[in-house]
Amino acid sequence: SSDRGESPDAPHRATAGDPQVNLSGKRVVVMGLGHFGGGVGLSRFLVEQGAELLVTDLASAKQLHASISQLADLPITYRMGEHRTSDFTAADLVVVNPAVDQRENRFLQAAASADIPITSEIRLLIQRLPNRARTIAVTGTAGKSTVTSMIGHCLSKLIGPGNVHVGGNIGGSLLEKLDKFSQENWIVLELSSFMLEGLASDRWSPHMAVITNFFPNHLDRHSTIEAYRSAKQTILDFQEPHDIAILGPDTASQFHPNVPRVFVRELNDPNVTDTICLSIPGLHNQMNGLLAADAVGAALDIEWQRAAQSLEDYPGLPHRLEMVAERGGVRYVNDSKSTTPDAARIALECFDQGIVHLIVGGYDKGSDMCNLAQDASIHCRVIYTIGATGNAIAREAEDGSAEVIRCVSINRAVEESARRVRGGEVVLLSPGCASWDQFDNYEKRGTAFIDAVLYHTG
Repeated sequence: SSDRGESPDAPHRATAGDPQVNLSGKRVVVMGLGHFGGGVGLSRFLVEQGAELLVTDLASAKQLHASISQLADLPITYRMGEHRTSDFTAADLVVVNPAVDQRENRFLQAAASADIPITSEIRLLIQRLPNRARTIAVTGTAGKSTVTSMIGHCLSKLIGPGNVHVGGNIGGSLLEKLDKFSQENWIVLELSSFMLEGLASDRWSPHMAVITNFFPNHLDRHSTIEAYRSAKQTILDFQEPHDIAILGPDTASQFHPNVPRVFVRELNDPNVTDTICLSIPGLHNQMNGLLAADAVGAALDIEWQRAAQSLEDYPGLPHRLEMVAERGGVRYVNDSKSTTPDAARIALECFDQGIVHLIVGGYDKGSDMCNLAQDASIHCRVIYTIGATGNAIAREAEDGSAEVIRCVSINRAVEESARRVRGGEVVLLSPGCASWDQFDNYEKRGTAFIDAVLYHTG
């Protein structure tokens, strides 16, 4: 359905960020500054456009000090630690962080009732891109950041870094770089389901759409697997006949491209194990590389194998199966970005059975942890559970062959692992859960793991 995810006032809202709308002198509210740089880049862009800017966030000024300090040179009003309805109903435009659920938020409902247009950073960006025919966007449950950065890496090597701009959910904001974009530049975007929900209102899909994979996630926000799938489908819904779709394993039966040029990769593809030489571990990363090579090959009209060769020096992303130390033959691997049970199961498969010391658990966002716990109880030598889901995972895993130790904290888990681990084994942080019970984000969780490793292993 072409009206997937739209609200009755979507046509009105879609004009809010239109390029021809002059933001100079407009009262603009940014809801959610955040820690990842997107809110900072957005705020700088809006001020440079002449907007009178109010930034409001439920976090305190102290919590957001790093972000606020980057904007110290700009005339911005801040409302920290609270939201006020009057800020939203008196605005000319509200720009909302994609993590905020518009349907459930009373401040956004008040803005909508007052007929205030609501948009997002990614919508402001795509409405201003110079050439949709040079856009590649990546979504999926897992691997989308890696595939996005792989595509950017390949394109930068093949056509020069100045001709490629990577952004979206991967962090930061491309709005600040708009004046550097040309018709010939390639724009590579990672798009989350939250971002795609908003883009449905603009009836926008990229020239080239990549879906890495699909399994249940974010059900605390989307409520049903079908609503989550529907949000992802937006990346395909508004493509045009000359556009391209690239589908990863087991997605072809769940998503419906509208274009004749469709590339499909399945796990039994012999190229997964035979073709791509990567420095980062895991069959799933081989698949990520294939999807990236397909995209770059199609973009530049070259053989995908040639594109794949440019991945040989791809370094990987932080917090994604990142080797952080090797001590006495023990590898310490930070996979804090593993925020779903399936992502943690994929990480386990990168290492031989019986050598893994797994640190697992975290925020409870409604995912079923049973299969992960049972797989880990067979595959691992020791399991160290942490966070809100730790006790439930421990109960499910205790019937297996692995030793199970309830640790609560990452520091304690690393300390316990240091007592038990032997040369040739792996200590793997792959929580399978979000971080929000103990950390602001997965980056801080990964940093805590690295700090603990350095402290306890010297």
